[in-house]
Amino acid sequence: MGDGRWRTAGSALMRVIMVWAVSTITLLGLAGILPDFQLQSDDGDSVTKTAFTAAWGAGAFGLLSALVWPVLVRALLIVPAFVLGMLVFFLNGSLLLIALWLIPDGRGAAAPETAVVVAAVMSAVASATSTALAVRDDNAYRRRLSRLAQRRRRRSGTGGAGGEGPPGTVFIQLDGVGHDVLAQAAADGVMPTVAHWLADSDGHRLTPWRTDWSSQTGASQLGILHGSNHDVPAFRWYEKETGDIMVSSRPASALELQRRAITRTHDGGLLTVDGASRGNLFSGGADQLALVLSMAARRGKGRRSRAGYFAYFSDPANAVRTALSFVAEAGREIGQSTRARIRKESPRIKRGGLYPFIRAFATVVERDVVVSAVIGDMFGGRTAVYADLVAYDEVAHHSGPRSRDAEKVLARLDRSLALIVKVAEHTPRDYRVVLLSDHGQSPGETFAGAYGLTLKDLVRAGSGLPVPRRAQRTRSGSEARDAVRIALHRPVADGEEKQTTKASDPVVLASGNLGLISFPDIEGRASQEEIDRRHPALLGTLANHPGIGFLLVRSERDGSVVLGRDGARIPVADLKDGQGPLAPFGPGAADAVRRTDTFPHVADVMVNSMYDPGTGRVHAFEEQIGSHGGLGGEQSRPFLLSPRAMTDPLEAAAEDGRRASELVGAEAVHRVLRRWLREVSGPQVPVRAKEPVREAGDGLPGTEKAAGTGPGA
Repeated sequence: MGDGRWRTAGSALMRVIMVWAVSTITLLGLAGILPDFQLQSDDGDSVTKTAFTAAWGAGAFGLLSALVWPVLVRALLIVPAFVLGMLVFFLNGSLLLIALWLIPDGRGAAAPETAVVVAAVMSAVASATSTALAVRDDNAYRRRLSRLAQRRRRRSGTGGAGGEGPPGTVFIQLDGVGHDVLAQAAADGVMPTVAHWLADSDGHRLTPWRTDWSSQTGASQLGILHGSNHDVPAFRWYEKETGDIMVSSRPASALELQRRAITRTHDGGLLTVDGASRGNLFSGGADQLALVLSMAARRGKGRRSRAGYFAYFSDPANAVRTALSFVAEAGREIGQSTRARIRKESPRIKRGGLYPFIRAFATVVERDVVVSAVIGDMFGGRTAVYADLVAYDEVAHHSGPRSRDAEKVLARLDRSLALIVKVAEHTPRDYRVVLLSDHGQSPGETFAGAYGLTLKDLVRAGSGLPVPRRAQRTRSGSEARDAVRIALHRPVADGEEKQTTKASDPVVLASGNLGLISFPDIEGRASQEEIDRRHPALLGTLANHPGIGFLLVRSERDGSVVLGRDGARIPVADLKDGQGPLAPFGPGAADAVRRTDTFPHVADVMVNSMYDPGTGRVHAFEEQIGSHGGLGGEQSRPFLLSPRAMTDPLEAAAEDGRRASELVGAEAVHRVLRRWLREVSGPQVPVRAKEPVREAGDGLPGTEKAAGTGPGA
């Protein structure tokens, strides 16, 4: 026993010495390359003296990074997280200048701008060396993980099963990746990790599922995590009784949607037992949160969406790597958009302004922080982890779902998956990795680009209201955009949704290729007859427009009806797939419309764009050439990729004991995931209903290891 402890201490000491030696050599090399960086006196020094100076500087910088950097980052949590990433270089360079100042006889000196470069290289080299040595020593690596897991269980008081218990489950949501896009990326070698899973007979099973009419993250993730997405008709909608516009990616709205789902199901969510929620709109009942939008509306420690940044940025190497990757990604977007403009690619939308930085936040910062948090959860032996990676969805909106830009993002996401799989080989308990998506994306030119006017302009024209001479851009909805605003401590604005000139003017909202029209001065749901009396040309103008597929509206005489071109008018009760205005939209469209029609907050007029089955095109009512939110094409066909050792999803979704023919709706996916958790862990009953929410990184084991292995650019 004693010999084992001495061997462990000896191995740890040897790793520290090796990192110190490599850092010293790196410092010497940089001193020889950079003109404004010296490790010698003005009169020159011997090789031995210079080496001693480098060793002193490397050691001082390493100690400052280990001891002072975490304190600085925690103190700077009052600074917006987005700004914190920009301060990384300054802070790291400052630590190096202090380390050089501590060298005896003043032999170390560097210009401030040079110190930033030297500090960045030193942090990256030290982190890479430490990680490589730890991974090579499997016994030490496993012992360290075991200690981290024990520390986690002591701090949480949950006991935990550790490596002796049932396997944990990691759910990774690839936001916006459709079933066919994933399959094609695997077949083309873009995603080798996914391809290996599919090719292995004992690997993973790929199952498509069908979204509800509202094919967007708000509806899908609420249903998946909380078991109900009832009364979520779109990404954004107007509620007459309060005059509020609900927006799924606005913290206050997300919190209210979560509350409504819990009230309806009488259940806290999928992750109530030892769960972690990372990068999601909703908590799922988890007590460990990072970048969860619904919690950004709440106050108190660990309840802000930026919880989790400390766990990642407390390692200077992580901070430097992510900051460099952020700058590179912003530059990459500027180059790609410039090339698309020069080539006059079509369809194309504007990608200037702040978008390059929003894209970099989604594809680099959020990805790195979320993946690092997941790794920390696995090291800590968490039972269930659900994480959302939004990178593909954000890029596909602007570049197209099958563009080369989006393909490169998929390749980088696959590398993050490979890292998670590699980490699972060393965690204190076994882990099953499940990959899924919340919706797909359908391509197509925007409605305004195709017809020269927005849906709002068309509604105003059909209502006899004045229309601007120039078509105004419809603000594009984006989870990543709102996440950036929250990271900057900026409120998520309503945008143009409330900018109506009169109280009687219709409120027109867009959710991808789904439009919603509400009349604020008509109490309750407006009827077709009332709308016709007020605006005789409106419904006919909309139904016969070539860019619109069908309308849903309530009739006083026939109940709710679907309207289409050439006077088509079918009661919702008589809807059938493949017939009438719904004919192009495929199986399940009639049931999806019928279900949404029962929602209390369904809009007075629900508008779905046209859909061309031959090309898969739709017309988004927002500024998006890859869109989702309504019916039509790949946006309604996400995927579920699960280990074959787990129950077949079609069997797990059965409610009456019979195998389901297909997975329909996010609530069905919730039943599948819940059954998988129950099969290995028993019924999901929270041990302590009032356990406080913990900030990611506050007592989170695995943080320092995760910091050393976070994904790069």
